[in-house]
Amino acid sequence: MSATDEKSLPINLNLSEPKSPRQRSWFRKRYLLVLLVPVFMFSGAVLGMYFQPTGLQKFYALTGLQPGGGSDAPIALPPDIELPPKMAETMLPSDVVGLARVMPRGDVSVVAAPYGAGDARIAEILVSVGDRAEKGSLLARLDNHTALAGAVLTAEANLAVREATLIQTRAAVEASRNEAQAALDQAISTAAEAASALARTEALASNAVSTQAALDAARAAAEDARLSVVRAEATLTRYASVTLDEQPDVIVARRNVDAAQSELARARLDLARAEVVAPITGTILDIHVTPGQRPPTDGIMDMGDTDQMMAEVEVWQDRISAVMVGQPVELVTPAFGATLQGRVDRIGLTVGRQGLISDDAAENKDARVIQVLVVLDKASSDVAARFTNLEVIARIDTTGRAIP
Repeated sequence: MSATDEKSLPINLNLSEPKSPRQRSWFRKRYLLVLLVPVFMFSGAVLGMYFQPTGLQKFYALTGLQPGGGSDAPIALPPDIELPPKMAETMLPSDVVGLARVMPRGDVSVVAAPYGAGDARIAEILVSVGDRAEKGSLLARLDNHTALAGAVLTAEANLAVREATLIQTRAAVEASRNEAQAALDQAISTAAEAASALARTEALASNAVSTQAALDAARAAAEDARLSVVRAEATLTRYASVTLDEQPDVIVARRNVDAAQSELARARLDLARAEVVAPITGTILDIHVTPGQRPPTDGIMDMGDTDQMMAEVEVWQDRISAVMVGQPVELVTPAFGATLQGRVDRIGLTVGRQGLISDDAAENKDARVIQVLVVLDKASSDVAARFTNLEVIARIDTTGRAIP
């Protein structure tokens, strides 16, 4: 076989042939490298949970916070939030840091549809975002307002008729009582005259001047006059035994007026179900509907008392012992350059789950926190009035003098 023929032969790929020592050594090193890379990565991750670089250790030393993994206390801020440089520079080991939410005094009030609105829709919105409304003022109307307002007008007319009937009945009863008194007076006068005539006739009859027939007629007239007095007295007793307001006819008429007033009150309550009023005095923050829509379950609009802004701070349960009412609080956020100032107003009494977190599943959502309410000063409140529900970072100066 020539050299040319040897080059044209195919390469032998029989893997079952024994490899050289050099080849076996190269394969072993490659497999070992593949196995060691995951081990090193896992070890680095575990060590990173317990041992931090110098810069991160200084941050924990200043804030008093601890990392989440392998520690007794979780970190106080979500991992994707960094402290502002100015706050980080002035941080003291005694400071308590936590996420906070800016809110109006008393939090945001949800203006819902009136009870019993049913399938009514929004007919008109009478306010705009940013408007100030007094408690009880009208904010919106539902489309059943016209029909219910007509029912109120009908009830008012019915009440007016019943009230007029009561006046008429009182006047009629009083007139009847006066007529009965006059009839009694007349009957008494007639009886006295008949008695005098009877006396004269008896005197004449005793002297045989008057006839027996005339005497009998005088006696009958006197008796009839006496009975008229009795009858008039009985009639007057019907009206004079009780006061005018206690007369049966007046009582019935007054009860009819009460019933009409009740119908009017019910009609007005029904009308109130077509009107959306302000539950508090405050500013309209947001409107969730437009005319023609049904009131949503989450409310028609939001409003709040922005004259005094506050902040709701979540403080870890292991740091709450250092927080006291009156301590100064600094609040900062990248949203605007201003720094808000306030003081601790109230400290919650219950421990709950962390609420101010992002959607990152890696964050600690089971952290136990206590709510601390911070009241902002006048200048900071004016700035924060436009940023309801803004997320800020709060730093509580636990060494500062507590303001009583």
